[in-house]
Amino acid sequence: MKKILIAMGLLSLAVSAQSANLELAKSIVKEKCHLCHGEEGEASSAIYPRLAGQNRIYLIKQLKNFRDGKRKSETMNEMAAGLKDEAIEALAEYFSSKPALSHRVRDKLFASVGEYIFRKGNKYSGIPACKSCHGEHGEGNEQLPRLAGQHKRYVSDQLQAFGERARTNDNAIMHTVASKLTEMEREAVALYVSGLKPTNEE
Repeated sequence: MKKILIAMGLLSLAVSAQSANLELAKSIVKEKCHLCHGEEGEASSAIYPRLAGQNRIYLIKQLKNFRDGKRKSETMNEMAAGLKDEAIEALAEYFSSKPALSHRVRDKLFASVGEYIFRKGNKYSGIPACKSCHGEHGEGNEQLPRLAGQHKRYVSDQLQAFGERARTNDNAIMHTVASKLTEMEREAVALYVSGLKPTNEE
């Protein structure tokens, strides 16, 4: 009986902590995040990334990099400047728990060019398949971002930034890959991944 009471007490503490983290995240979202990323992480414009369904550990790293100045962005460096680790972890948990979204792709022929690069790469220019790191369905992992359903414009902009070394973090591998992409390949890959649906919807 004593063990049961202890277990129930620990569970109650865990639930209380989770609830507190959720409220903390909601307050920060309403104060800072919602204008660009939306209250549910859907992003209000294609120039901003969708955060809904993004991988939690990846979100934590990016927010810390923005806060610490390792990833440069005038807007995000300012927004993240005062965030403590607790707040960053709460935000990552909040956005990663939201359902991932996807776009409707109209130009399927052009998207098929992107699919080829995503699945097979381009052996003639030395581009590896995107799926080798980001996964068969573009869902990434703890260290790598979810690409599936991301805004085409944002993906294209980031690939260009990696290619030009304008992206100041995580560019060791991505510069090598992105710098070899033609503009057509970059746009096609961005279009293709924007239409990738969550695996539970396929």
